Amino acid sequence: MATSKKHIFLDEEIKIAEIAKVLSHPARIAIIRILLKKDCICKEIVEELPLAQSTVSQHLKELKKVDLISGEIEYPKICYRINRTMWQKVQNDLIKLFKSCC
Repeated sequence: MATSKKHIFLDEEIKIAEIAKVLSHPARIAIIRILLKKDCICKEIVEELPLAQSTVSQHLKELKKVDLISGEIEYPKICYRINRTMWQKVQNDLIKLFKSCC
């Protein structure tokens, strides 16, 4: 049986890997691009993408799990927006990582 070896990595390395995994799906990149332009409810995102509402909802859930987006209830809908603080942190972490490789 395989065991996790996450404990041997830095928290920063684990977080970057988790975010990279979430961003590895093109639908999630498309959703991020939409939300960078404006806050949206799920229905508006569905109208811009060739995906079912349930599929978009699942991708939104994954983006929320790593804090890249937030969803605020505006009854009866949820308004999704980029978490600008986290988005900036991710950008800085990736820039730092890429610069260290050169």
